[in-house]
Amino acid sequence: MQRRQFLRASSAAAATLGFPAVWGSARAAKTIQLKFDSYISESAGPSQLDEWFLKELEKRTNGEVKVRRYWAQSLNKVGEHLAAVRDRTSEMSLISPGYYQAQLPVTRGLEWYYRMNRADALQLVCRDLYQQFEPLRREWEERYRAKVMYWTNWYYAPLVTREPIRSIADIKGKRIRGYGVANDVIERLGGTAVPMAAPEVYTALERGVLDGVYGFDFITAVAYKLHEIAPHFTAIGDGPHGPSATIINKRVWDGFPEPVKAVCDQIVSEIYGGKYTEIFDKAARQYVATAKKEGAIFSTLPEAEQAMARQLIQPAQVNAWLERVAKPAKIDGSAMQQLIEAAVAKHDPAGRLLRFDELAAQG
Repeated sequence: MQRRQFLRASSAAAATLGFPAVWGSARAAKTIQLKFDSYISESAGPSQLDEWFLKELEKRTNGEVKVRRYWAQSLNKVGEHLAAVRDRTSEMSLISPGYYQAQLPVTRGLEWYYRMNRADALQLVCRDLYQQFEPLRREWEERYRAKVMYWTNWYYAPLVTREPIRSIADIKGKRIRGYGVANDVIERLGGTAVPMAAPEVYTALERGVLDGVYGFDFITAVAYKLHEIAPHFTAIGDGPHGPSATIINKRVWDGFPEPVKAVCDQIVSEIYGGKYTEIFDKAARQYVATAKKEGAIFSTLPEAEQAMARQLIQPAQVNAWLERVAKPAKIDGSAMQQLIEAAVAKHDPAGRLLRFDELAAQG
């Protein structure tokens, strides 16, 4: 399709979807080349969502936008992607805030466990907060010159261990890999948190350096074959894992023609409208089947043990962020957390993305 035809067709589509009919006046001088950069592999859960977005963007713009993908640290290394997007070393990237704890103090207010139940609801909680809490937007858009294209997360994180975990007491003294605020969970439950980058985890388990892993989402844990060494996958009642964001450089976004922005906005609305849930549910079911076939053992802590864990974690975890992070950074943490409470109350009851242990129990 010629560019002029694309713009005319897009204008009609925009009107149908409720977008402003601005296509005819916004013309790209040439094909838009976009670099997408991720520290994780294509098989990881968030990557499947990102790849769907990128394919749809290319398809719906009839090739007017072309994306070069750099997976698995092939362009920038873990911990470099936030600055890379800011400086346009890359233009679009998945950001997991746990790797940027000093750089993203406001966003850290979205990192907690034992506060809600469903991962698809957490995605909407993050979306609402980005819209409602100006300091959160400023952290991304002013400090790092990036627009959050859409929020995502890492599904649910099992406690993956060599030995079975039947109670909180079984965690005591175990050396467990953590990530971000997951390290706090491990420590509060009596374990010894061992911060470690994801690519090192399999070897550490194999050598006995670790007794288990936490802060690895289920899909990635199976993709990394952790169950070959640590076959016990336990749901500990902690809720969804690892809020993350797929971001784009703000100048790149501002330079997009309005028709391209409209296409992006429509794809994002579909992500929030159920595509995230669809993609993660399909992937989780496939990985549950694979893990069971390859010897993984699924279990869920008894409700009384989950309640005990919740009392150990909350509200202490949120209060620690308020005192140690929000207050020194002059963030109105109480206002942010009140908005979060309202968003959780609104979205969590409607969440429907099943956990790995619930899927495993279906047979």
